[in-house]
Amino acid sequence: MSFNAVEIIGAKRDGQVLSSDAITWMLNTYNTGGVAEEQMSALLMAVFFNGLNPEELNTWTDVMINSGERLSLSGLSRPTVDKHSTGGVGDKISLILAPLVAACGAAVPQLSGRGLGHTGGTLDKLEAIPGWRAFLSNDEVRDQLETIGAVICAAGQGMAPIDRKLYSLRDVTSTVESIPLIASSIMSKKIAEGTEALVLDVKVGRGAFMKDLDRARKLAETMVDIGTQHGVKTVAQLTNMNVPLGIAAGNALEVIESVEVLRGGGPQDVRELTIALAQIMLELVSISADPAAMLDNGTAYETYRQMISAQGGDPDYEFPRAAKIETYESPSSGIVNRLDALGVGIVAWRLGAGRARKEDAVSAAAGVRVLVREGDRVEKGQPLLELHADDDAHMQSGRDALTSSILINDEEPDQTPLLIDQVRK
Repeated sequence: MSFNAVEIIGAKRDGQVLSSDAITWMLNTYNTGGVAEEQMSALLMAVFFNGLNPEELNTWTDVMINSGERLSLSGLSRPTVDKHSTGGVGDKISLILAPLVAACGAAVPQLSGRGLGHTGGTLDKLEAIPGWRAFLSNDEVRDQLETIGAVICAAGQGMAPIDRKLYSLRDVTSTVESIPLIASSIMSKKIAEGTEALVLDVKVGRGAFMKDLDRARKLAETMVDIGTQHGVKTVAQLTNMNVPLGIAAGNALEVIESVEVLRGGGPQDVRELTIALAQIMLELVSISADPAAMLDNGTAYETYRQMISAQGGDPDYEFPRAAKIETYESPSSGIVNRLDALGVGIVAWRLGAGRARKEDAVSAAAGVRVLVREGDRVEKGQPLLELHADDDAHMQSGRDALTSSILINDEEPDQTPLLIDQVRK
């Protein structure tokens, strides 16, 4: 069957349903250079406005999965289950969750990414540990899953290459926020990873990509549908991201906090979300275990140490303090009415913990420690945030971004629970 890019673009522009053959031809031909960037940009915009129905979306996702290699995890002695978060501020859950669920008897192939803007990346955090390797061969991934049960590493360049091209194009064509394009991007990589089951941590609120609960729920439902259609047992947890998660936002600072949780301590909200996600993951692969007990008895921490060592890192490494540390004090007495996750994330980014472009370097030591929570009563001059930076220029940049982070007044805040809802099939 002969296809024409202009006709396919026009059909989707006019709200028509594209055939599986048309979608397959368009994406594969784009991948090999036969469809121009401006033509694919036009199709992305047509999808942005007119969407994809479930059949179109499954085909779109299939083509992206099949455009590259797939990681085969069959033959492992443990059932496989993974987690994906849509990103937030202080979201260090993967660092704790992968070794915790492995300690309970599952294999967790956590293929992760780097941060951009105000959201931190799991690989950036672990690369604060000297010697730790993000890039592993497929054989190394399998071996580590068999022997330790957990691996956190970068996705291979050969996995879902069409998604890599479309991801960059979406960024420059203002089509990033399309729910079918987000869902197919996330799920194509997770399905290609070969896991049997998947938990999606879909953040919603001021510091999340999805600010609106209805849109976050729609994204969660769409991804759960894709996973189920592709034979992956999938559940989504809708999670509050109005406020930062935990105390630390930054690379080394978040690793330190993660270790505290792995040793049975740490902030209550981080522990609560980690245990909730672990329970869903274990349920999906029919493992009966108590993740809270694994945190408290040191088993999860020992698995973490093995995971870090296996990838060349030193689990006992003591991170140096940032060269510049100062506190931001409350300008008045009152109640912390608003502790804005986005604002805190931008401060951490400006201090050097994040990047504006993918090629930018990040600081291991930079970041923010949040010393109060929404609803706390504070006095004038009381420390609210602790700022960490490598030099005066980054410290000043962080200071300049402070104004929108915290609101002090006499009003009690409207607080959303951390765990909002689950989406299941």
